[in-house]
Amino acid sequence: MKLAWWRESGTPIDLWHRVRVGVTVLVSVFLVGVGGYMLLGLSVLDALYQTAITLSTTGYRELGDVDGPYMVFTIVLILVGSGTALFVVGSLLETFIEGRLSTEIRRQRMAREMSELRDHTVLCGWGQVGQAITNSICAEGGTVVVIDRAVDIADQGIRFSISGDATDDAVLRAAGIEHARALVVALDHDADNVYVTLSGRALKPDLFIVARATHADAAPKLYRAGADRVVNPHELGGSHMAALVMQPNVAEFLGVVMHDKELALRLEEHRIGAGSPLAGQPLGSACELADVTVLAIRSVHGEFHQTPPRDVRPAVGDVLIVLGTGEQHSTFRELLHSV
Repeated sequence: MKLAWWRESGTPIDLWHRVRVGVTVLVSVFLVGVGGYMLLGLSVLDALYQTAITLSTTGYRELGDVDGPYMVFTIVLILVGSGTALFVVGSLLETFIEGRLSTEIRRQRMAREMSELRDHTVLCGWGQVGQAITNSICAEGGTVVVIDRAVDIADQGIRFSISGDATDDAVLRAAGIEHARALVVALDHDADNVYVTLSGRALKPDLFIVARATHADAAPKLYRAGADRVVNPHELGGSHMAALVMQPNVAEFLGVVMHDKELALRLEEHRIGAGSPLAGQPLGSACELADVTVLAIRSVHGEFHQTPPRDVRPAVGDVLIVLGTGEQHSTFRELLHSV
């Protein structure tokens, strides 16, 4: 991992560069010292020995005839060598202290910001699946706190991250799980996913939990542990690829309306909250005003009702699956929450 200090402007200063320069100069001084003593009449081994004790200021006896040129050269070698050595040691200390300090400042600032998060998503696991999850949630305007044992996830463009064990309740609390809207458990091992799901459900009973199942037999265990949804990435990927073969246009259309930001038409869900003017009222007039299409309603009991009629009366807690443009969704959302 590259150690760098960041100015407030965001330009990195490579602290190791100074160390490399110092070491290069020190080696050059050593070689010059050996060459100089050889010119003054010492053998190669004696020149190496004399240069070493001179630069280290050990103070053993000098080799060879100590005359004027010999003493002048030794004085210059001591001054240059000692100065270079001090520069190298100082750069190493500065690199270590500034690197640790910058890391600690960044960690404390991130912890302070995470303590203020509300309705965010806690993601456990930073593999390829975790990265795809983070990208998708952030693209929708959501906030993600990533928990992973890897020490370098903070250097991968993640705004909020914790390097730790997701099976530790203290780590989950540090991620603000009590104030999160969802927990996504995407660790590599099913046993860890079951444990984290249990912990998440215990820490916040009403938390929406999506868990990853690497093996099919892990899904029932994850549901019993408290997961609201269980996803097997291999089965999901295989089903999508099969759909692309059998019904490519349908599969591509669903993928576009769900994930393509450039397409005007989007598929979104809207929940009927307590106090909504649409609760218990015919849905047709609101759909006409917003010019949206309600494809399905999921009742508070979990049942889906496709292509509901215009006179259907949604209840509090029902979720509407709506097709429309971004502007149409905004209008429908206003009708949903207006009093």
